[in-house]
Amino acid sequence: MSRNSFKKDDYPLGVELTEKLRRLADPYHDGMGGCHGPDHTERVHKTAQHIGRLMGARLDVLSAAALLHDIGRRYETREQGKICHAEKGAELAREILAKLDFAPPLIDEIAHCIEAHRYRGDKIPRTLEAKILYDADKLDSIGAVGIGRAFLFAGQTGAKLHNDSDVDILACKPYSREDTAYREFKVKMSKIKDRMLTPEGKRLAGERHDFMEVFFERLERETKGAESLAEETLQKASAGG
Repeated sequence: MSRNSFKKDDYPLGVELTEKLRRLADPYHDGMGGCHGPDHTERVHKTAQHIGRLMGARLDVLSAAALLHDIGRRYETREQGKICHAEKGAELAREILAKLDFAPPLIDEIAHCIEAHRYRGDKIPRTLEAKILYDADKLDSIGAVGIGRAFLFAGQTGAKLHNDSDVDILACKPYSREDTAYREFKVKMSKIKDRMLTPEGKRLAGERHDFMEVFFERLERETKGAESLAEETLQKASAGG
């Protein structure tokens, strides 16, 4: 998503401060590719602002939290998941926001959003803004964009295009050859629609989930080869006759 597509009301912190946050966040995204790079951050920012307006949330908190929410990601990737990027990101965000003279109570609100956006363990989104950031981030991991990101991540970690039929994908390890986009769908993406926290998040997630079901069903058939598709074509022809 191009930054040029932003309207004036997409800058609740003001254009100058928002651009400062972007510039400070960008180096943390180096090497993350299209999966968790700046384009992901911009989409989450837009979605969070959209949901925030509908729910009367604090858009200044959402804007800063969205722009900084993944700055800890490279640490998690480097350690193959041993470091939580949300907790690391909140720690780094506090330092950045303090240097920009954000008020301590505002820093606390923004840091909570970032720390809780994974919703893991005791890091539960408590505020409206934290719930919205959680939904906005999760929405970007499903639907057409989510499928694209899943394949990008699989490629970055050296995974296969698709799992063989005899592979138990639930038993496969993350960051392995079998950590495919399809495994990501079965293990995580397919469950997201039932974990949304806001009404608009639930609505959008339902639409995106339906698309994923169609896509991965088709992928499963195509990877079985032309014979499987031919059988499907014959079945449809017979039903139509």
